[in-house]
Amino acid sequence: MFNITYGTTSVKTISKGHLLAVAVSLVSLGLMAGQAQAQDQNQNQKAQSVEERLAALEAGLADVEPKANGLEGFSFNTYARSGLLLGGDLQSVPGGPYLTPAGSVGGPVGRLGNEPDTYLEAILNYKQVAENGTQSHYRLMIADSTTSSNDWTAGDGALNVRQAYVEFSNLASFSGIFEDSSIWAGKRFDRDLNFDIHWLDSDIIFLGGLGAGIYDVKFSDSVKSNFSLYGRSFIDFPADTDFVPSGSYSTDNLILTADNYFGNWQWTLSGMKAQDNDQRLVNGTNTSAAETGIHTMLAYHGDSFFGMADGTFKVAVLHGQGLGAETKNLGADGNLNEDASSTRVAAYGTTYLTDTWRFAPAIMAETSTDRYLEGDEYQWLTFNARLANEITANFEMQYEASWQTMDLKTMGYDGRNAVDGDYSRFTIAPTFKPQVGGFWNRPEIRVFASYSTWDDKLESYAAGDPLGADSDFESAQWTFGTQMEIWF
Repeated sequence: MFNITYGTTSVKTISKGHLLAVAVSLVSLGLMAGQAQAQDQNQNQKAQSVEERLAALEAGLADVEPKANGLEGFSFNTYARSGLLLGGDLQSVPGGPYLTPAGSVGGPVGRLGNEPDTYLEAILNYKQVAENGTQSHYRLMIADSTTSSNDWTAGDGALNVRQAYVEFSNLASFSGIFEDSSIWAGKRFDRDLNFDIHWLDSDIIFLGGLGAGIYDVKFSDSVKSNFSLYGRSFIDFPADTDFVPSGSYSTDNLILTADNYFGNWQWTLSGMKAQDNDQRLVNGTNTSAAETGIHTMLAYHGDSFFGMADGTFKVAVLHGQGLGAETKNLGADGNLNEDASSTRVAAYGTTYLTDTWRFAPAIMAETSTDRYLEGDEYQWLTFNARLANEITANFEMQYEASWQTMDLKTMGYDGRNAVDGDYSRFTIAPTFKPQVGGFWNRPEIRVFASYSTWDDKLESYAAGDPLGADSDFESAQWTFGTQMEIWF
């Protein structure tokens, strides 16, 4: 059997029978291409029957099958979601976890019954072990995203290679504190600086791009560190014409990170440098965009529900200045002011209230000052809770409630107006599964109804805003739809 993995956990297998069906087709093509040569060599040789081919392939699988320990061979992972989100007039409506004004600065509002897109990731892996025991892992991840309901979306999709890297582990020549370390290079999501609150569809922290690094430098049984250097590109941004005659400029933001673990505690420190980014024009003027930045995070990964019951929880506090003031997507925003300062807090947990009721609350909040322009201030706070009742072996009822409050003083940045107010949403979603049980059990097929409401003051934030006065999406409106979600 071929192991299919998600992260480090094996969750699915592909039988040899499935592989044989594919392999037979490939062999048939090869036989056709070589038929003339085969006839010259042996005109009287009879063609192999399908049964003989299958038997030969079955016998030959030992040469390509992964080892029992899963260290060699091919595997496939995926994440995907797709569905319809409709208003009462049976027309598509805006949606997504970031549809509120606070979403423009990273404030999510929850995802259940609020996603109008098709998003998918196809992840191909190949692993092998050298004669000296060194292990290598190649990963290719392709993703696509679209909000179109059509069957053919090549014209408006966003097909992209999101990861392409090689990682070496169990290196035969490494010893001492590097004995259990692994090294990597390429384009990737950081292994450990990439965890989210799933119900919000928002990362607590995310680090990705082109670079290289080393994982699991162990100083003791409970103390280890990861070190990495990533580069992210700021492309064709408007710049001071006295500095760049063409009026546009590009640069790389380099991010050097030390990610440290002390038992359940995680402390991360990152420094950033984007040469000449301070020549960027922000809001049409030279307002001293940041050229450097610093970011830090302190997180705790708990193995109970906040010490009160069985379950899990995570808590994190993040702070950044300059280019580090984008606290979630490290190094991704080049428009940040040199005096920008942001602090974000996040916490969520999972537990069972009874044998059939599970509960997952979450909170995320951020405050930032001088973010893009001197004197601006962005504040938002989101409460979210997902509740599920497991009714039969294949059916459960899911419920989600979200509330977000915001106070955004934009100083006119990017044509945005200052707003403050609240947004609320409640969703009910009858859900079918192959097997209910657990927070991470997928795939799911859902139907849902959501009720959303918000303060009228939020509608003046920006032209074309999903909640804006010029949008067909109105407050106190029910939306309906269906969605599938899968990962393995």
